[in-house]
Amino acid sequence: MKKDQWIMGIETSCDETAVAIIKNGREIAANVVASQIESHKRFGGVVPEIASRHHVEQITIVIEEALNQAELSFADIDAIAVTEGPGLVGALLIGVNAAKALAFAHNIPLIPVHHIAGHIYANRLVTELKFPLLSLVVSGGHTELVYMKEHGHFQVIGETRDDAAGEAYDKVARTLNLPYPGGPHIDRLAQEGSPTLDLPRAWLEEGSYDFSFSGLKSAVINTVHNAEQRGEIIAPEDLAASFQESVIEVLVKKTEKAAGEYKVNQVLLAGGVAANKGLRTTLENVFKEHTAIELVIPPLSLCTDNAAMIAAAGSIMFDKGIRADLSLNANPGLDIELYNE
Repeated sequence: MKKDQWIMGIETSCDETAVAIIKNGREIAANVVASQIESHKRFGGVVPEIASRHHVEQITIVIEEALNQAELSFADIDAIAVTEGPGLVGALLIGVNAAKALAFAHNIPLIPVHHIAGHIYANRLVTELKFPLLSLVVSGGHTELVYMKEHGHFQVIGETRDDAAGEAYDKVARTLNLPYPGGPHIDRLAQEGSPTLDLPRAWLEEGSYDFSFSGLKSAVINTVHNAEQRGEIIAPEDLAASFQESVIEVLVKKTEKAAGEYKVNQVLLAGGVAANKGLRTTLENVFKEHTAIELVIPPLSLCTDNAAMIAAAGSIMFDKGIRADLSLNANPGLDIELYNE
């Protein structure tokens, strides 16, 4: 009888201190997240220095809590997977050094994981992946279309040229005086309004799967300022609905087109903005028409940053024989395609 595989994941790329333990790559035994949202809210965004300090305070507590939840000790852990990058360098360093210390102290293999690979593999905690597949990654700092022909192989076929969708959401939320993080507030407002304002869609050149949301963000800000100067009132729910419709239309149409061109079996949604109700609903409606393509959307708890996704990706890397030594360092600008080599 085959022994169960236990992978510990550690994620500290931004403002969540997270540790999880995954059984056989698919089953969550523990998933602990210490959020810092309340600390950053008053600044309207993540302050890197504060994030790093919180990680230092929380990391040991969160590791112990994950082991307690899973009812395991380090003697049971087969490998430690940690987010190597991308992310905030100070925040990443806390997780990387904690993982290195544990790997050294307990003589456990160390596995480097790309943060976006983690978001993609969150979907494997829902269902088995069927290749070839396409993943729409939409988070605070990333908007990408990633094609995968097999486990652990990532080809970026489209990416943002300026603001990621999540950044645009936060900046538009600030314009509407909504609290941080802005995405959930815009999504909620959009459900109450109508897309009555004509806002731009950046399709870019013919055949491109890249994204651009900077112009849309500027158009929203200009619309608000022009209305204020004229003494007009724009209903915030209608502005939110118009902005959200513009973002979602571009994301979904490019995903649908790429899925057809690359003849994929599955389309995965990944990243923090994957929690957006409008985006989830639109994707579901569009892919109902494509019966040969399975749409996979993770539960809300696996959309935002967590360590279960890092352990899930780490399980695949472990099986492929990928290891890091104690020279592993944080890499804030890490390219996901480097993992293909």
